[in-house]
This record gives sequence, structure tokens and C-alpha cells, in this order.
Amino acid sequence: MEKVIKKEIKEEDIEDVLWEMEIELVENNVSLEVAEKIIKEIKNKLVGKVVEKNRIKKIVEGALHNTINKVIVEEDFDEWLRKRKNKKPIIIVFFGFNGTGKTTTIAKLAYYLKKKGKSVVLAAGDTFRSAAIEQLEEHSKKLGLRLIKQKYGSDSAAVIYDAVNYAKSKGIDVVLADTAGRAPTDKNLLEELKKIIRVINPDLKILVLESITGNDIVEQAKMFNEAGVDAIILTKYDVDNKKGAILSIAYALKKPIFFLGVGQEYEDLKKFNKREYLKDLLG
Repeated sequence: MEKVIKKEIKEEDIEDVLWEMEIELVENNVSLEVAEKIIKEIKNKLVGKVVEKNRIKKIVEGALHNTINKVIVEEDFDEWLRKRKNKKPIIIVFFGFNGTGKTTTIAKLAYYLKKKGKSVVLAAGDTFRSAAIEQLEEHSKKLGLRLIKQKYGSDSAAVIYDAVNYAKSKGIDVVLADTAGRAPTDKNLLEELKKIIRVINPDLKILVLESITGNDIVEQAKMFNEAGVDAIILTKYDVDNKKGAILSIAYALKKPIFFLGVGQEYEDLKKFNKREYLKDLLG
């Protein structure tokens, strides 16, 4: 019978394997800041722990899996919706920079809600970007939904407020509201979003981000989180072969990821599944 040898883990015992893990995380598009924090967390958990000597590597790998598992908040959108079944209308506001697929994501969620038997009205709250209103209007026609809009340069909060009042008067279940994305350097963007939140008091604030953004995704997320973010939808997941952005976002914001955009069609909105994701990321 083989003798079990116990050993207290010292930093040097796990240094190499932790370094390899950090490199692997970064190569998988996890932001460097997040990768470093995760590895430091694992090191702090394990150093000083007494374990079987020949199982140290397995224990480190298990600690990585457990740490990532705890980082990613799992919440089901349909369950979130069920909890608010007596609220009408439910107001959902979308944040995100231009080019992330925010407007298309709104249309996809509208389609998803329609399939669930919910009535929906859209609010063209992006009154800044040229063609934003027309883009949402095109989706509203295809989906057979009412769009509430005003002219470009109008107050975004006022547009969404009108949509909420329309929904109340018609007994509509859900308001989906677009907002301006502008550019990362525009300081007025945050103030506008904060004003919308004060005026509208939405039930859910969804941040739309591209899963292929890379290291910048954490800074984008933190910026929008100043206005308040409740959940995340990641677009272009179908062309993301690295999958690290989800971990970066989950660690930075500690908010649930509700959906992944996996194509251009309205039905290409996939519920996020943590178990599937961990398999994709860690194998």
C-alpha cells in the first residue's frame, strides 16, 4: 500500500503552475488585471494548506475551477421576469457603446419576449447617433411592434417616459428602451444615463458588450457601472473563439450574464449557461 505523504503548500510549490494558468487565462482573452487577481486569490487560499504531496497540481486546478465558478453570477432571465409578473409595464433600459450591437440586441429580446407571449413597446432613446432611430424603426416594423420616438436631439429620458406612459395606457407588458452609446471619451454620456435612471426608474438596466473586445471590456464595464448595471448581454459570441471576456466582465461587475448573441437573426439570442461556459473556457 502506497504511503500518503502530506505537505504544507508553500508559494514556490505552486508558483510554476499558477504562472501557466495566468498565461492561459490571458491567452483566452481574460483581461490581465482580472487574471492576476484570480491567480492571487488562488495563491492566498492554498499557501499554508496541508495536502497530499502528489495531488498539489490537481488541487490548484480544482481551486481555479471553484474560483471561476464562484465569480460568475448565474441568474435566469425568465425567472427574473416571473418574479415581476404583477408589474406592468416592466421597464428595461439598454446601455452600451456604438457598434456593440445594442439596437439589434433590443430587437432580439423583443422577439424573445413576443415568443413568450409578452406585449412589447420600443423606445428610441438614442437621439444622438445618426440613423439610430431608423434602425430601431426598421426592427419595430419587422416585429410588428409600436415604436415611440421623437426627433434627433430630443431628450432621451423624455422619449422613454412617453413610451412608459403609452405602455401604461395600453396595458403593455414590457418597455425596451435604447439609449445613446456615443464614444468612450464622451463625458456627457454618463450624465445622460444617470438622468434617464432618475426620471424613469427602470426595473432592469442591461449593458451590451462585444465578447471580442479584449482587455478594454473591463474599463467599458466599469464606466457604465457608474450609472448602474443590473445584467449583461454579450454580443458576437459566435465569433469569439477565446471566451475570456465573460470571466473578465463577471469578475469586474459581479452581475449576471443573461444572454449571448450568437448570430444576426432575431432568434440568435442564447441564454447564458454557466456549466457550458466553464467547459468552453477550462475544457
